[in-house]
Amino acid sequence: MIHPSYVELMKVVNHDVEIGEEPVVNSRYSIVIATAKRARQIIGGDEPLVPHPEGKKPLSIAVEELYTGKVKIMSDEESEQ
Repeated sequence: MIHPSYVELMKVVNHDVEIGEEPVVNSRYSIVIATAKRARQIIGGDEPLVPHPEGKKPLSIAVEELYTGKVKIMSDEESEQ
């Protein structure tokens, strides 16, 4: 099991959302897709953005990057700009 949980990740990702705004992530599916995409980027050669990635699996690195704020999930509106 990967720590932090998807619930904790959703809280971190949505922490800047104002009351009344749509959250960036509202399902665990979104978290899974985002971390899998980042893990594939790391497998493809992108540099990990966390210290001491040696010995960690790409998915664990991706989760840590998301949890520490090194990688952001963009809403559809942000990605279109």
